Amino acid sequence: MDAAIFDCPMEWVRFLPPGVCPIRRDRELTEHIWPLLALTPEGCQALAESQAASGKIACRLLLAPGELQALPPRLQAETVISYGLSPRDSLTLSSLRSPVLCVQRALPRPDGRIIDAQEFPLSSLPGPAEVILPLLGLRLLQMPLTEPPFLW
Repeated sequence: MDAAIFDCPMEWVRFLPPGVCPIRRDRELTEHIWPLLALTPEGCQALAESQAASGKIACRLLLAPGELQALPPRLQAETVISYGLSPRDSLTLSSLRSPVLCVQRALPRPDGRIIDAQEFPLSSLPGPAEVILPLLGLRLLQMPLTEPPFLW
């Protein structure tokens, strides 16, 4: 598998890019070294609360909420890409009224390519832009660069 999202809402599953596995149990996260792992805010909370669980969770790229104070000790990532509404986050929204996804700095993709800092106007979305930021980040990092990543 190329990527996973932990604690993915069921209504997002049909919008996941090919090769992205929705994971519900943290034990499943320990089975691979993930090229890309995305955490929803709820997934972060679940991992923080399951500190007694065993097994290291490893990934090359981690897409995580910027509000996360620290990674759970059992989670190891080579690169962390933060998302949220703070200007410090790597992925944020520069507008909520007419949503625009803002890439604040160059981001690595699992395929080795780089996404330069830029903005992506978002048209019809499957939910509020600020809620689906992890899904938007996954699509940006996983979809082929030859296709618009936000066609639903």
